[in-house]
Amino acid sequence: MTSRATKSKIFVSFRETYFLSPVMIVRLNRILFSTSVLLLLTYAAMAQTFPGYNNSNHAGIYGVLSNPASAAGYRYKWDVNIVGVDVNAGNTYASIPKSVLFSMPDTLRRNRDYFLDEGANRKQNGWGMAEVMLPSVLYAIDEKQSVSFVWRMRSSGNAGNVTTPIANFFGVDYPNTGYRNVNLSIPQTGVSAHIWHELGLSYARVLKETYTGRWKAGVTLKLLSGVAAGYASAKDVAFRLNNNQDATISSGTLRYGYNKELDHWESPAQSNLKLFENAGVGADIGVIYEYRPDNGGFGSYENTDADDYKFRIGVSITDIGKIKYTKGSINTDLSLVKDHIVPKDIEYRKNESLQQYARRLNKYFTPLPGDSTFNMTLPTALNLMGDYNIDGRFFVSTQVVIALTAGQTDISKTYALTQLNITPRYETQIFGAYLPMSINHNGQADIGAAFRVGPLLLGSSTLFTNLFERRIDHAAAFVALRLNSSMFQRGDSKGGKGQLGCPVNY
Repeated sequence: MTSRATKSKIFVSFRETYFLSPVMIVRLNRILFSTSVLLLLTYAAMAQTFPGYNNSNHAGIYGVLSNPASAAGYRYKWDVNIVGVDVNAGNTYASIPKSVLFSMPDTLRRNRDYFLDEGANRKQNGWGMAEVMLPSVLYAIDEKQSVSFVWRMRSSGNAGNVTTPIANFFGVDYPNTGYRNVNLSIPQTGVSAHIWHELGLSYARVLKETYTGRWKAGVTLKLLSGVAAGYASAKDVAFRLNNNQDATISSGTLRYGYNKELDHWESPAQSNLKLFENAGVGADIGVIYEYRPDNGGFGSYENTDADDYKFRIGVSITDIGKIKYTKGSINTDLSLVKDHIVPKDIEYRKNESLQQYARRLNKYFTPLPGDSTFNMTLPTALNLMGDYNIDGRFFVSTQVVIALTAGQTDISKTYALTQLNITPRYETQIFGAYLPMSINHNGQADIGAAFRVGPLLLGSSTLFTNLFERRIDHAAAFVALRLNSSMFQRGDSKGGKGQLGCPVNY
């Protein structure tokens, strides 16, 4: 068994909790996974990007991702990203022992190779994000303003809002006869996945400076290019299992769609990663205020007072926008009302394509009129940031990420993972150590670690959590290689030849 097929198999039982839509997402995620491996990704709701490091005053081009205003008054003349990879995936229902990751069996058995949280009194959710940040650059025009170009390849996926009994019905020996003659309902549940390119041009500027403070603002405009997208949403479903060969659905609709390119997915996967197809427009916008009680100005070199704030606060909205897709030719909404359903008849069949499975569902249930296109909304988020300077080397930052598109009105979307992150850090010009501590809206708490040595950044926001847990239900990791102008200059850690001059006020 290949590693890709085995990893996909780990999550099949969880994904099948999403009523009548499991196969579309399994297929989409296989595409996501193979594409991601190609790009040094593994398929992993969009969480914080490069958490713990993104709010550092040494973050450079990586700070632009969470707040474009951070580039204004940047400490160096330029900052170049060579490559960066960030992955984050998890769920609340299924977990696997760490030993399985190192010795994957050919056949996965429940309660041996994976475990389900069958007794939880909560909604079950799953999420994933992965991105490759390709060559990108930040350039300081002068002491007031900077421009940045960012190129990212991104994927995001969500599934959830499923009660544990519904998850058990589909996830434990489907159809779970323990629910025979029990009336079950699904008010609304959904699953979605998205892969896209992102080319961003950012401008940041110091708007105002006084002897005790500095205001900065920035905006990023993005050209979006969609690669693959799909969604499925079941609403107002009421059903009953009469026996393992007969079920009745008395109400409910299924709305689903995927882009037409998935009906003609090519091999090898890289041939599908085309720029400037399924175009869209996006944006990020942000502001930052820095309190500087001992403001001495920038000095005679590059931004030598970049660390001289006592504290700073920022707010930004990221991933504003959407991409319009044309649906696959046979995509249609469905009325699920039907008697004498054989549960196994609506399961995905091995090696079945998305189109084949959709055609079979369309014949089994009653098609409803629907649109021929759909808009996949980006995982828009509100980011609140605070950063306290203890002594110029030790800092403590706080970031809150709030998902703005996690509601149930729009079904064709992916959304951010709402969470709180607190990160103590130690930083010098050539070295940084970070201790991110976070908790997300599912109640999962994590402690991680990251290190920056020269041009290399390596970290995981779940490192210590994963090390000390017997079974894993979520994980995250990132790595990056970047350069800045200080690495090619002689001088102390706060200056060097060829640096920018700047007055105290203007």
